[in-house]
Amino acid sequence: MRTVTTLALSIVLASQSPFGLTAEPAPVPIVVLDFDYVDTSGEPREQSAFHRAQLESLVQSLKSDLERSAAFRVVSKQCEPTPCARAGSEPVELVAAARSAGARLLLFGAIHKASTLVQWASVQVVDVQTERVIFNRLMSFRGDDARAWQRAEAFLAKDIVAQSWPHG
Repeated sequence: MRTVTTLALSIVLASQSPFGLTAEPAPVPIVVLDFDYVDTSGEPREQSAFHRAQLESLVQSLKSDLERSAAFRVVSKQCEPTPCARAGSEPVELVAAARSAGARLLLFGAIHKASTLVQWASVQVVDVQTERVIFNRLMSFRGDDARAWQRAEAFLAKDIVAQSWPHG
């Protein structure tokens, strides 16, 4: 009986780190591009400055939320000219640049304001090793004020963090 107990204890200890803690997977390095924005709502008032600010805030909050989750390590990518977005860029070049920056994943997206109350967010994540889209979401959100944009970002960040991601 003592031999079986000793063997069981040895197996448990061998599967743990030196201090009895299981090792957490390393954060996945990810590049998050600036999002693109299109407004086809036809609203008469000029809102481009507001939308640029909201878009910038959404991307910065998304980066912060991904880092804070400990599942990701956001890798910076410099783009010339700025912004560093999907529109106007060659996908192959973006993937290669993310890879050379040390990222495993490349996240990009766009927001489309369709009407006064409805906006669509399209977000994709590419595995830069396989060059395949491994996450593709199209979601709508209601409203066009700071609170609506914040809720959309929080929902998106939660959805991204909940996925199983390739490591290494």
